[in-house]
Amino acid sequence: MRTFIDHARSFREDVTRRGEDFSGLAAGQSPLALFISCSDSRVIPSLFTGARPGELFELRTAGNIVPPYRLDRPAGEVATIEFAVEMLGVADIVVCGHSHCGAVGALLGAADLRAAPALRGWLAEVADGTPGIGRPAQAAEDGASPAAPPRGDHAAAAQRHVLAQLDRLRRYPSIRRRVADGRITLHAWYYEVHTGSVLMHRPSTDAFLPL
Repeated sequence: MRTFIDHARSFREDVTRRGEDFSGLAAGQSPLALFISCSDSRVIPSLFTGARPGELFELRTAGNIVPPYRLDRPAGEVATIEFAVEMLGVADIVVCGHSHCGAVGALLGAADLRAAPALRGWLAEVADGTPGIGRPAQAAEDGASPAAPPRGDHAAAAQRHVLAQLDRLRRYPSIRRRVADGRITLHAWYYEVHTGSVLMHRPSTDAFLPL
């Protein structure tokens, strides 16, 4: 924490030196895109996109999960997405998955989540919506030790998982309308933690390819 505290103390001086980059932010925000990514500490959207303050409206969840749109069970994630679309008028939405994702590993049975029931329930919320991915920690329930999936399987599963979240986004009423009339474009990205490469899904080939 000491490093973080020292940086926070000196940050005001840095802002003063770069006044033109920050002074306009007090008047409001007009982000270019809503960026939905994993809470993983290794995934820093502004780092690999080069976004400046005010350019990305970020939503970070365990496993970059987009929950179903339901008004009978309020969710902060749904409210955040709706705010970005209805109030801020973002023109693009990116759902970005990543390599070595613990949430995807858990969905593949590579983690025992009995000690984290809330996390297990959160992942179970989307397990049925991702083809080829099972419910979290099934192997642990059967008394077996979870085994890590092959690297290629994990990458493919993480990419399928991104597409499943994008499909769920399309069911949000405000997004469905805006996609239909061309006001919003949806993007599926995949970030490789170990290489820094960013891939994007190309519908024409149904493949994730370099940007």
